Amino acid sequence: MGTVFDILVFVAIGAVAVTLGFGIRSLYKTGPEARSRSNKLMRLRVALQALAVVLLVVAMWWKSTHGG
Repeated sequence: MGTVFDILVFVAIGAVAVTLGFGIRSLYKTGPEARSRSNKLMRLRVALQALAVVLLVVAMWWKSTHGG
């Protein structure tokens, strides 16, 4: 089960990085549509970061209680 948590944490971190890249790229485009998209991407990034932190905490708890 520890390996599953490791994979999930890395996938979540990768998703945060990709979302951050798209959000930054969208910042450099002009227009209200691009601004709205950038705002949505940055909110998604924050949500993904929260998910990554929760997964990391759960993985650390799992490894400390079940050995790993």
